[in-house]
Amino acid sequence: MNDTLQLLIAAVAALAVGLAAGWAVHSAVLGRRRLREQGFFGLPDGSECVLVTHRDSASAHWSIPRHDALALLGLASVIENCGAHAEVAPHDTGLQGFGARTEFCVGDPTAHHRLASHMASLLPGVKVHPGDATGAGRCTFTVDGSTYRLEPGAVEYVLLARLTAGEGDRPLFLAAGQRPVTHRAAVRHLVRNRARLARRYGRDGQFCLLLKVVNSRSYGPDVVELVADVTKAATAPPEIRSHRATSGSKSVS
Repeated sequence: MNDTLQLLIAAVAALAVGLAAGWAVHSAVLGRRRLREQGFFGLPDGSECVLVTHRDSASAHWSIPRHDALALLGLASVIENCGAHAEVAPHDTGLQGFGARTEFCVGDPTAHHRLASHMASLLPGVKVHPGDATGAGRCTFTVDGSTYRLEPGAVEYVLLARLTAGEGDRPLFLAAGQRPVTHRAAVRHLVRNRARLARRYGRDGQFCLLLKVVNSRSYGPDVVELVADVTKAATAPPEIRSHRATSGSKSVS
């Protein structure tokens, strides 16, 4: 065997070893990333979760508003990547308590019964106004003394929350918005920023973010701004909020 052939064999062997090592490192990184994602969403392999949405009031049959359906599709990809299984349930069906399995609750809190119940129990610092007899002021949010009013197609708000409570340790995710396009925007924000959110809040942490959807008439759910992390104010019991209040509310538009 001449020197050239020996060098060629050595080079091929080194390349094979390098490729194998690179693949092993890549697989390990992907594995750790998947484990972090499973921990953040509370979706280990083979687990179950539930997607809860409200009915489309414009339809005679049970159907989901278009933007809500697209939001659920975005969640479906995450659930599949985690190796979990999902059930879709309407908001007005009797469901078990929360904590035993991961729950994604998506909708308008003035029409979504289960979402409204979750917010009353776990986000007592958020007030959602039902509107007057003409519908004016519907789904206006008041958080920490500030009021966030809906301007359809121009400025719309949505709360994105990860909460832990109930009998088990599985998280509850809420996307509570003023219009269906905001629900989709919140879910997209969650899916796109899941790694950053997991790093910031931890796999067991809670958060409640107020997001603003800008000019949805032109851009749909694509332009989203973080208004504030309102976790502390939103989860505070009423007596603590009353003690903190020092002035009248201010309006944000």
